[in-house]
Amino acid sequence: MKCRHCGSALRCNFLDLGFAPPSNAYLTAADLSKPEVYFPLRLKVCEECWLVQTEDYTSAESLFSAEYAYFSSASRSWLAHAARYVETITTRLGLGQESMVIEVASNDGYLLKNFVASNIPCLGVEPTASTAEAAEALGIPVLREFFGEALGKTLADEGRSADLILGNNVYAHVPDINDFTRGLKAALKPGGTITLEFPHLMRLIEQNQFDTVYHEHFSYLSLFTVGKIFENAGLRVFDVEELPTHGGSLRVYGCHTDDPRQTTNAVGLLLSEEEYQGLRTAATYAEFQVKAEQVKNDVLAFLLQAKREGKTVAAYGAAAKGNTLLNFAGVKPDLLSFVCDAAAAKQDKFMPGSHIPILHPDVIFERRPDYVMILPWNIAAEVRQQLASLAEQGTKFATAVPELKVA
Repeated sequence: MKCRHCGSALRCNFLDLGFAPPSNAYLTAADLSKPEVYFPLRLKVCEECWLVQTEDYTSAESLFSAEYAYFSSASRSWLAHAARYVETITTRLGLGQESMVIEVASNDGYLLKNFVASNIPCLGVEPTASTAEAAEALGIPVLREFFGEALGKTLADEGRSADLILGNNVYAHVPDINDFTRGLKAALKPGGTITLEFPHLMRLIEQNQFDTVYHEHFSYLSLFTVGKIFENAGLRVFDVEELPTHGGSLRVYGCHTDDPRQTTNAVGLLLSEEEYQGLRTAATYAEFQVKAEQVKNDVLAFLLQAKREGKTVAAYGAAAKGNTLLNFAGVKPDLLSFVCDAAAAKQDKFMPGSHIPILHPDVIFERRPDYVMILPWNIAAEVRQQLASLAEQGTKFATAVPELKVA
């Protein structure tokens, strides 16, 4: 296999999670009697540009189907994050009624609705019909396509170049990251700004976030690698922010290479920290497998012990990261009886691979399990608040990453 960015041969292994179905391929009751497709879930790292990437087995079309079940608006904290971003970036860039904003992977309109409310023209690009329909219902224009260089050039030719192009948690999801980045370049006005948010590889390694690895994530990104990819496309990262979202993310600010804006000190400081943390050293990646296996073993030991003691264990949040963990550990409904989730698109379906039923949140209050495993640990505080009455009745909560904790 060759590196998806620079074409170098990939010899360095990072993580092997065995075989798993796509993490957002939730099943109906009828699906349970049909064959289920599994793909290898392995990561390699390029020792030239240090892009961490999945092995080539799946296509974007097979992962982001019309029935894609991830709706961004299901999380209140994520909605608040999006609203704060819109307020801040509008002021920073002086956006107004003469501006144009494009969001790539606009999902259900969770973010663009804030621009609509401010009468700032915007356009969503979203290939999954289920989420695009939800955005359109909010009055947001949506192109139901995958984004890349061809679409970027088309938008520019149609006079729809953007003052701001943003993408939250999409950069890691694209199989051809070079084509995607050239699309950003093509659709960006002179003097325009790109902002991309994505989980930071440095935090993934530091906090043992192996469960954020799934087939929909083709790439795992450092600031160093993103800078190389931007540079290759005629763009430049001129600023960066570290964010707490998704266990530690970056928001990079990009512009055309010849843009007069100066690169901030934050860029150089974070590049130095990445190098200090070993992100350009093969040994850093070779040590990660053992840490992931330790969590898997601890989760299994916890669930088996609870079963021996006659305790009930349920989960909250039918998140993709939860599917990675459960399939890596081989957990089935005999150890984890059900998962509750607020997203209606997931309710009354089953987790891929494990076939654990997904139920309405009301069920967890009715059944009052002894333990609740919070699978989306990045919003654990939000979930604990929602389930506070269970804690008052004796229910304990568990999270698995970066290490198993039960309290």
